[in-house]
Amino acid sequence: MQRSAGILPFRRRSGALQVLLAHPGGPFWRNRDEGAWSIVKGEYRESEEPEAAARREFIEETGWPIEGGLTPLGEIRQKGGKRVIAFALEADFDPDTLASNMFEIPWPPRSGRMQAFPEVDRAAWFGLDEARVKIIAGQQPFLDSLAQMQQEADD
Repeated sequence: MQRSAGILPFRRRSGALQVLLAHPGGPFWRNRDEGAWSIVKGEYRESEEPEAAARREFIEETGWPIEGGLTPLGEIRQKGGKRVIAFALEADFDPDTLASNMFEIPWPPRSGRMQAFPEVDRAAWFGLDEARVKIIAGQQPFLDSLAQMQQEADD
């Protein structure tokens, strides 16, 4: 079974909660927007701790160092069966400084040529309402968990 671990950075601006989502790179995602964004995540082996994997993948896919503790947001199972564990991180990253690692695929298909693409081609901060539209539907529970966690912290 495939499993991924990821991080959902959050911050407050003018009292409103914002989350940082990543847009996957490559030709398949190029013209997709709503329902295409994701938490920054990546696969890990059964022998690896999910939090360690989330930290590793976040740095690889964004180039941003992680400072501070992570708060568990739970686990979901996406449509394809992949299990995803997420952690929240209070942070303030500048999306303009994104520096993602690259992957190669044959492109165009059947051309015999390999082309490199960034794993994450852009990142952006969104308020929760907009994030619910942008994020892959199966990951929306992570937004709900974060909102509930922040509501409890405010009470």
